[in-house]
Amino acid sequence: MTGFLTLIIVLFVAVAIWQMVKIFDLSQVGTPDDGAIATDKDNRINGYLMMGFLVFIYAITILSFYYLGDLPLVSNSASEHGPGIDNLMIISMIVIFIVQIFTQFLLHYFAFKYKGEKGRKALFYADNNTLEAIWTFIPVIVLAGLIIYGLFTWTSIMNVDESEDPMVIELYAQQFNWKARYSGDDNVLGLANVRLIDIDKANILGLDEADPNAQDDIITTELHLPVGKPVLFKMRSQDVLHSAYMPHFRAQMNCVPGMITQFGFTPAVTTEEMRQNPDMIEKVANINAIRKENSEEILAKGQEVYYEFDYLLLCNKICGKSHYNMQMKIIVETQEEYDAWIKEQKTFAKSVVQAE
Repeated sequence: MTGFLTLIIVLFVAVAIWQMVKIFDLSQVGTPDDGAIATDKDNRINGYLMMGFLVFIYAITILSFYYLGDLPLVSNSASEHGPGIDNLMIISMIVIFIVQIFTQFLLHYFAFKYKGEKGRKALFYADNNTLEAIWTFIPVIVLAGLIIYGLFTWTSIMNVDESEDPMVIELYAQQFNWKARYSGDDNVLGLANVRLIDIDKANILGLDEADPNAQDDIITTELHLPVGKPVLFKMRSQDVLHSAYMPHFRAQMNCVPGMITQFGFTPAVTTEEMRQNPDMIEKVANINAIRKENSEEILAKGQEVYYEFDYLLLCNKICGKSHYNMQMKIIVETQEEYDAWIKEQKTFAKSVVQAE
């Protein structure tokens, strides 16, 4: 109620100010010097300001590319389809940059060249079919090319080749953590339903205990992937809409309650190889320099001061108050290292037996 009354008061004050401005404008009618009409001097100043603002736009663009240009242009993708996504982004940025340079120059230059002057009359076009065709067909052609290229790229990513026998893994989202479920030796995920969740029996994902395919499933809180092995992710959400986002793999897919979504890719760079990437070494060094300056605050939060690069699975939907902390480490390793790790994990059947 208090908020509603405050809104009403603010509205009344705005109306009162508007009425006072109207009264002031009416009182100025007929005075010898009507300040509402721009003079030649005003127009010249505005024209020069437009050219100055044009220089500012170009300068800030150049500085942004100089200091931040590595963000979109230097590829640190770690999946086989990553370079295709990066190329699409680079092409889009180049097109946008060219159009921005051209249109902003015309806008500001014309405002300067054809500024208002006493005695000059503006040339008025009721219509111009040639100009209409130019600024209609050129954007249509450019956008159609980008869209078609994007559709081909998206199709090539989303059409997982089943003949490659991809490893099937479930990503299970819940406020505010992730679980990974490996499909075991049979590479088939067992049936699951949130109504079957039973914490006392270690059935934290609601697997169907009567389904034979569920017995060898493995549930983990850390995601390990063998390099060069195709992976097909099946995604579920327990509560609200989440989004599985793996930035270095150029992968993202919504996790929707009540449905199963999927996304597949092939890891191409191990965690250790990415840590040796010169760009990554520089970024990690910069992060550690900042963390060192704020070490007391970081230690007070119970966090490690020293940062070491890891791939991460993040949530890219605002899913609640701890959304920022919803992440899971991803480790890409050799097939031998992966095999050694997976052998140490307990299957669902063993976890249920131990819980009983």
